[in-house]
Amino acid sequence: MFSIGDFARLGLVSVRMLRHYDAIGLLRPAHVDPATGYRSYQAAQLARLNRIVAIKDLGFTLEQVKAILDDKVSTEELHGMVRLRRAQLEAQISADLARLRGVEARLRSIETEGRLGASEVVVKEVAPVRVAELTATAAGYEPEDIGPVIEPLYGQLCERVAEAGLTCTGPSIAYYEPEPDGTVVVHAALPVAAETGDHDGFRVVDLPAIGKAATVIHQGPMADVGSTLQALAHWIEETGHRALSLGREVYLHCPEDEAEWVTELQIEITH
Repeated sequence: MFSIGDFARLGLVSVRMLRHYDAIGLLRPAHVDPATGYRSYQAAQLARLNRIVAIKDLGFTLEQVKAILDDKVSTEELHGMVRLRRAQLEAQISADLARLRGVEARLRSIETEGRLGASEVVVKEVAPVRVAELTATAAGYEPEDIGPVIEPLYGQLCERVAEAGLTCTGPSIAYYEPEPDGTVVVHAALPVAAETGDHDGFRVVDLPAIGKAATVIHQGPMADVGSTLQALAHWIEETGHRALSLGREVYLHCPEDEAEWVTELQIEITH
């Protein structure tokens, strides 16, 4: 038998925690001295304590822990619960990091609001282009919504274009179409020389010319594109223009390091 203090040390928990587990019927002492009330535990009870702590640390309430233990969960089942919880935590961490990157990008937008010199904006005509494309729907325009949609599209599109024996004739292009329900149709496109229409796993279409486009070069990851887009919006308004469409993104240089990406943003404008 071990005193509650010794058992707490062996189980790497606090005495207060053991008293609480006793109070709620989760882990009763093996013996309680009727005269002093001192609790004593057996070494075999460490197995239940380990299970209690492991299941609790997976995010379950103590009531849920008791129900799980009453079902006599096996070690294999515990490992399965750990794997599931790990996947959930990893997904949550990824989502939290994405939100944090979004906040940092918004802060950079705030810091650079409107700071786009007239010399950085080029107004030009954009020629029509024939592209192979794939589409999918994103929940919104947020980078954390667009990125997970458009990246797989380009991977699939490159494979299918290559399998069709086609060669890209220019940099990749992305453009977006808003839906009435607030979602966004994402178009991932590659310029090609091919007949328009449906091909094996993709579609070839003609993107029309843009008679007058305000263009600017964005350098760095697309997660940070907000500050460049917003600065371009300020320029359009301050110069008396009006935007006709969201335009296109032309990926001029896309090395593995996204910090070195170079993207031309194009917005169709009119007076």
